Amino acid sequence: MKSSVCFLLLLFSFTSVLAQQKSIIGNEVNPFFYSITKSKVYSKAAVVCAHPLASEIGVAIMKRGGNAFDAGIAVNFALAVVYPGAGNIGGGGFLMARQSDGRLIALDYREKAPAKASRNMYLDSAGNVIPDLSINGHLSAGVPGTVAGLFAMHQYAKLPMKELIQPAIDLAQRGFAITEAEAGSLNHTKQDFIQFNTRPTAFVKDSLWKAGDTLVQPELAQTLMRIRDSGAAGFYEGETARLIVEEMQRGNGLVDYTDLKNYQAMERKSIQFNYRGYTIVSFPPPSSGGLLLAEMLGMIESFPMHEYGFETVRSTQLMIEAERRAYADRATYMGDPDFWKVPVKTLISKAYLQQRMKDYDSLRASKSENIAAGVIHESEETTHISIMDKDGNMVAITTTLNNSYGSKTVVGGAGFLLNDEMDDFSSKPGVPNMYGAVGGEANAIAPGKRMLSSMTPTLVLKNNQPYVVVGTPGGTTIPTSVFQTIVDIIDFDMSAAQAVNNPKFHHQWLPDEVMIEPAFPVDTQKALEGMGYTFAKRGAIGRTEVIKVNKGCIEAAADVRGNDSAAGY
Repeated sequence: MKSSVCFLLLLFSFTSVLAQQKSIIGNEVNPFFYSITKSKVYSKAAVVCAHPLASEIGVAIMKRGGNAFDAGIAVNFALAVVYPGAGNIGGGGFLMARQSDGRLIALDYREKAPAKASRNMYLDSAGNVIPDLSINGHLSAGVPGTVAGLFAMHQYAKLPMKELIQPAIDLAQRGFAITEAEAGSLNHTKQDFIQFNTRPTAFVKDSLWKAGDTLVQPELAQTLMRIRDSGAAGFYEGETARLIVEEMQRGNGLVDYTDLKNYQAMERKSIQFNYRGYTIVSFPPPSSGGLLLAEMLGMIESFPMHEYGFETVRSTQLMIEAERRAYADRATYMGDPDFWKVPVKTLISKAYLQQRMKDYDSLRASKSENIAAGVIHESEETTHISIMDKDGNMVAITTTLNNSYGSKTVVGGAGFLLNDEMDDFSSKPGVPNMYGAVGGEANAIAPGKRMLSSMTPTLVLKNNQPYVVVGTPGGTTIPTSVFQTIVDIIDFDMSAAQAVNNPKFHHQWLPDEVMIEPAFPVDTQKALEGMGYTFAKRGAIGRTEVIKVNKGCIEAAADVRGNDSAAGY
């Protein structure tokens, strides 16, 4: 009997060691000792995203036989743990991908309005928008789509889903060392967490967070285990669904069991167009990103951008005017295609875009009050992942909670943050949302409708071969950041790192001003002010992640504006 017990103990010990050896966390990836890589060239595969631990996990998955889709799923789940400000399972996103055989995949797992949502739900009795009601707390949350999207993505992957989720479980269960930036973010949001939560959360402690502290999230680990063991039903049904609905009931939110059970990710038809001989592939409605990108690039294509030069008066002014006109169209024509007929073909046609630029004057600023949508007859706390694998699969994923930490509401007992995506609807025609974006009927609130997005996960092909994977967070600045990055690479012959890190600017029709980063050229600003432009300095615009194929190698560039990091092999 004694020998049998000893044998069982030895077997258990061996099995435990073997399981530990199989774990990515603690072996390939050390959650308490990691570094940030901003730019590096790799020979086979690369991942760029908002946190170095997630990037390292994606590479480890590919080294274990996974492809870019496997890596994308694992990175998404990992970001839900290590980057709670935007990484999520309580939000939604878009996948824009190209398989090595050339097949394009546009997967929409954007959040949806709950069935009990109504057009005027954020207005008072006088018809005015109630401040912050669509931004913070339970009522701001749409039905989460991320988990459904990752399971829909899995059909293109190679490894078992359990293997892809396990690193995130390990990180939530064992904890990881937070960076100085993460500590500051958690401290800054502490009072919001206290105000908008009905149960204690892992993000709040008595003392201040500091760099090197360990963040452990046991409730989130349990939620991830339920997803691992029961699939998508482990989130949309059963215990997790119960916890979500009970949280909604405590805070007067609207998401219920039926909303959760009925949620489905959808495949869409990508936006494809040519720019100077390159093929651009981007995301269609309910994102405005692909259409805005096609409009802006189409409006400048007939001009000699390379001759104008980077951020000179001529090139910057032209791009501002293209941005202004495209965003005017966004306010009128763009919304969820399942509820609103979006005139995609017309908006990206050469004839329409030439007409849009007919009143362009290279010597003076247009006025947004005089620029309406064209005539047609018919968060910033988002995060982006760029991946390319050794077989040439290209994956661009942009995912979001909308605002930083979404609604600031953690599902009690489940440990994850809910989104505040309802603010991306037009609460009232003509009234801007938190990003200053103005909308109308196309983006009005309706039950089951997906809110208009700015996310712009984008692929660029050169001679029909993989060339660039690009995307960024940044709310309404996302499409203009991707626009400028593509122009920097194609027109100004920049490396991935240069295109990512050069100063950016942004115009979105209303308000009628050009937002610029502090490093924007002063001489260009002064000259444009003399032409009638108004400028507003602000902090960082986006956190762009770029992978670029160059002479058979892979340039991976992570934005210097955050803790973003590249990894590869």
